[in-house]
Amino acid sequence: MRNSEFRRAAGRLAAAGALVCASFVSLAAHANNIIVLNSGDATLSLIDSQTHQVMGTVPTGKEPHHLFPTPDSRSLIVANSVSNNLLFVDPQTGKPQLLVENVEDPYQLGFSPNRKWFVTTALRLDRLDIYHYAGGAVFTVAKRLPLSAMPSHLAFTRDSRTVFVSLQSSGEIAAVDLPSQQVLWKMPVGAAPAGLWLTPGDKYLLVGMTGADYVAVVDWRNQKIVKQIAVGKAAHNFRSLADGRHVLVSSRVSNTISIVDEVALEKTGEIGDLLPGPDDMELSADKRYLWVTFRFAKQVGVIDMRTKKLIKTIPVGRSPHGIYFYDRAPVMAPNGA
Repeated sequence: MRNSEFRRAAGRLAAAGALVCASFVSLAAHANNIIVLNSGDATLSLIDSQTHQVMGTVPTGKEPHHLFPTPDSRSLIVANSVSNNLLFVDPQTGKPQLLVENVEDPYQLGFSPNRKWFVTTALRLDRLDIYHYAGGAVFTVAKRLPLSAMPSHLAFTRDSRTVFVSLQSSGEIAAVDLPSQQVLWKMPVGAAPAGLWLTPGDKYLLVGMTGADYVAVVDWRNQKIVKQIAVGKAAHNFRSLADGRHVLVSSRVSNTISIVDEVALEKTGEIGDLLPGPDDMELSADKRYLWVTFRFAKQVGVIDMRTKKLIKTIPVGRSPHGIYFYDRAPVMAPNGA
């Protein structure tokens, strides 16, 4: 993928961009915009975090599930899994910047902490694609690694040597060595593993079990499950509370979000009475509000973290999934499925 190819791809966005540019002129001054991906509608919604109003809708490719900012924060990458491409958008306005074609089935995506590697999971193709990253929008394929079945979520170790991948259909997690692009090991963890989270110091790997009602605590160095933390049914995705101690776990069937102490490895609280299918989450810069996408309700919700109550719901498109805040460097691991 060379720069000339990116420029040609960007030209193909001109027509779509012309249709939405006018909507975003007045938004340039806003510093608190939120982007939500509507995977069922092939669009993204732009929401003003202060007024809770949807300020505009932008077409993406088919089935945009997950997103991730570039290391320089100048772009937000939207992975269009069915369209087989990556859409770069302005993280403040949602305006399309660049379209990268021929990226097969990019379901999940993420950069290693050292910014040398860019990784995508091809869930439909049972494959992990590993790229060398040279900055901006310059990727070169290091390896397309077969990895069955249904690779979805990612978590990187702090030293950028290892990426963990959940394999939803086979009930396993895999560890992949990035320098050699080889599978180090696989291990069974339970029914439909989904979100992954590394505890402080990379001591344990937490795995959300969507086919069950617990988080598996994995001693990944010894490939052993050391504990199960009971949470809601269909435990799915994680989001840090940004306090160095607690992580949130969304459960898509019980419609709850659990608060887990990632040091003591125990559940300490729960947020209930939510809409169907809580999935991806993001925390406001002041840590006061948690925003949640409800996959099965066509809604985004705002939770007051002081009262642990859902205080606002905002209609968006079908199957809202990934969510991104412009007003901060987000506490972001790759979002879940």
